[in-house]
Amino acid sequence: MKFTVESFRAWKHKCVTLLGMSGVGKTYLSTLLRRHDWFHYSGDYRIGTRYLDEHILDLIKMQAMQVPFLRELLRRDWIFIRNNIKVDDLGPVLSFVGKLGNPELGGVGLAEFKRRQALYRQAEIAAMMDVPIFLQKAQEIYGYAHLVNDVGGSLCELEEPKVIDLLAEHSLILYIQVPKSEEETLIRRAQADPKPLYYRPAFLSAAISDFLAERGLRYVAEIDPDDFTRWVFPRLFHARVPRYEAIARPHGYRVQSTEVAQVRDERDFLQLIEEAIGRQSASKPI
Repeated sequence: MKFTVESFRAWKHKCVTLLGMSGVGKTYLSTLLRRHDWFHYSGDYRIGTRYLDEHILDLIKMQAMQVPFLRELLRRDWIFIRNNIKVDDLGPVLSFVGKLGNPELGGVGLAEFKRRQALYRQAEIAAMMDVPIFLQKAQEIYGYAHLVNDVGGSLCELEEPKVIDLLAEHSLILYIQVPKSEEETLIRRAQADPKPLYYRPAFLSAAISDFLAERGLRYVAEIDPDDFTRWVFPRLFHARVPRYEAIARPHGYRVQSTEVAQVRDERDFLQLIEEAIGRQSASKPI
């Protein structure tokens, strides 16, 4: 949605989609707004609890069945396994996505990795298509006036225009940019604690080819999972920036991650959006 400052202030049931890389402050803002009575719609939480729940459980059960003691208990239905995914702890989702590389080092083989990547993409699309439903639920069932949509950093990678069109129709898209001066800090932070990531198929193929050549390896099974994840992150970061811009330019508004870090309450957040709207209006040709 597009607004003037006045129409944004008058918007009775606000819905804001936070767009940007992991680490720019999306979950920080969402958690803060939750304390101010906003409904926090976490894309990854919805993915894990609704669209990947069975796949995650199947993976866990496959591992458990390799332990003779647990195998017998599971086969006799004497125990059951369930996920315990939380909005602020998405461990099972990350574990399912996994890291590409040598299984002996905790990695996932190429064919299985691609299968999980495809499942994650389908799940993220489905979770984003649910936003209008939860906007209605938030108001009618739970009594929340506003909703913040905390999307994954991979939203720009889905290559599914209907998702962006839907979010633009039902929400204000707020792109959180990383200033040039802060890019290396964010990259180093991500490399210090490498987490599973989603990659577009074409990007992944090119990255694997380049990594194998650079490291002098012949097979994906020789890859150290953490080494690859650290190596690929800067490339992924710079590949995603123009994709975020392509979404924000026609559909949304921009703020800096340094501005987000200064937000302390709902008033600050709303003021930040109003400033973003004002900046964009002022930059348009008359």
